[in-house]
Amino acid sequence: MKRKTPILAIFLLLILASCGGDKNNQNQSESTEAKGGRVYGGYLRLSETELFQSLNPSSIVDVASNFIGTQVYDGLTRLNNATLKVEPAIAEKWEVDATGTKYTFHLRKGVVFQDDKCFSGGTGREVKAADFKYSFELLCKNTPENGAFVSTFKDRVKGANAAFDGKGSLDGVKVIDDYTLEITLEHPSTVFLQILAESICGVVAKEAVEKYGKDIKVGAGAFVYDAAQSNKDKVVLRKNPNYYGKDSLGNKLPFLDSILIYTVPTKEQELAMFKDGKLDMITSLPSQSIKEMVETQIQDFQSAPPKYLLDNAAEMITQYYTFNITRPPFDNIKVRKAFNMAVNRKKLVEETLNNQAFGAALYGFTPQTFSGYDITKIKGYEYNVTEAKKLLAEAGYPNGRAFPPVKIILNSGGARNTNVVVEIQKQLLENLNVNIDFEVVPLAKKIDLAASGQTDIVREAWVADYPSPESFLSVFYGATVPKDPNQKSYPNTVRYKNPQYDKYYMLGRDAINRDSSFANFMKAEQILMNDAPVMVLWYDGNYRLINYNIQNAYSNAMRYRNLSDVYFKAPKQKPETKDSIK
Repeated sequence: MKRKTPILAIFLLLILASCGGDKNNQNQSESTEAKGGRVYGGYLRLSETELFQSLNPSSIVDVASNFIGTQVYDGLTRLNNATLKVEPAIAEKWEVDATGTKYTFHLRKGVVFQDDKCFSGGTGREVKAADFKYSFELLCKNTPENGAFVSTFKDRVKGANAAFDGKGSLDGVKVIDDYTLEITLEHPSTVFLQILAESICGVVAKEAVEKYGKDIKVGAGAFVYDAAQSNKDKVVLRKNPNYYGKDSLGNKLPFLDSILIYTVPTKEQELAMFKDGKLDMITSLPSQSIKEMVETQIQDFQSAPPKYLLDNAAEMITQYYTFNITRPPFDNIKVRKAFNMAVNRKKLVEETLNNQAFGAALYGFTPQTFSGYDITKIKGYEYNVTEAKKLLAEAGYPNGRAFPPVKIILNSGGARNTNVVVEIQKQLLENLNVNIDFEVVPLAKKIDLAASGQTDIVREAWVADYPSPESFLSVFYGATVPKDPNQKSYPNTVRYKNPQYDKYYMLGRDAINRDSSFANFMKAEQILMNDAPVMVLWYDGNYRLINYNIQNAYSNAMRYRNLSDVYFKAPKQKPETKDSIK
């Protein structure tokens, strides 16, 4: 789904001429032409606002880690970058039985793990079905760092729950022979193949796990993590020369020599680096900066051939705040509803965000990006100060009197997060006469505090793990909340539990077809909004600025990026040197 803002309405693709001269093309190494005029060589320069947290597949829970993990690890399936449809990866084909519960995967022969000193002679060995069995057993192992079980195999694959609880084995995953794997589900699933495409389901070798433990960074993907060149300021991924993949023309993948991912704390700094020719692509651009760029450089947009492209699209991302519903004052539903009604989301999007969003969250938790799932039928929270004051008074805090001190925890990530919390702080004071404090902490600390229940309100964002409303609604599935309140709860950090919500969520999750699945998800989502454990703020849209020479770097609503078939079309530019990646 595409959306154009008024300032950009005359453009389908906005074209920006060079801001950095020849520097923009200096990331091309000596190249070799492949079939179809495609080109080998070059290093792609990208950025993330946060340093990745972990590349251990079962510990990947943040966006930066998932992006890097997608390049390092390969699984049974993958997603098409342009369409988000499931495609073969290490499994070259599969069958599903008539019940929709038994999957038989046939693995490619000759696929090998990346070369690493954990293997005999430093040479990666062949990937076998037993390696997937081993990898999936790790996903079902109850360890402190395992954040992937809930969103992958829990309540889905036979034996997964028993394995996690230490009461049995993963019976639903069977090795038929070296190249055949059988997976049996508890119930049919419309998204299981999509889940298997996640980086957290990538195959790992026992040798690598035994050597590196939770610090593992060795997979079978198109790019190898370069530990010698990587540091807190950047991650360097090198081409895997033994990668099995080929493109539609039969060209061996990957095309790129390397990928450089810089840690850049603000979007303004990212844009400056792009203009200076130090980045090849940036996402989530500040819309005000784009507006200024268009207005001041309109002549450059008309250059031919172009050097950069700019597009804007809705995304499978929801921005929201969560309440700690396990303790006062947010254990009171009237307080939660009062806060929801006291925030003017349209003003937040239009003025604070400068329309850097797809739209204000006036409906449900799920964004407006799933065909056939009409979130406008879900009743959210409209701006209504009178009703908000009434609810707060009924909760025992008339005109905000005696309201206890509370704090919003948010992670660093540029001015946007801070600008939003300051505006919300201002609106709550003006509309409810409650004074809210806030604190900015590193992402890892925010996740830990939220999962431990040590917060009042937390700034959150959910990016789809797979292209389905299920990915969003799974966040609030009550069965994921530990019985012991002292244990960490993730992803259901609000510890929301409602039997009716769980009933319709499970009916949707286990449905045999999409229509039935969506109908039940809609019922679950309305229950969620009625209970108000969250304050949904806006649905994200994304401005992306990209070097025109980059090919196959498709934009999609999930920000899913597998760069194995990305290439630069410009041949034979300045070779890459050690200095160029510093």
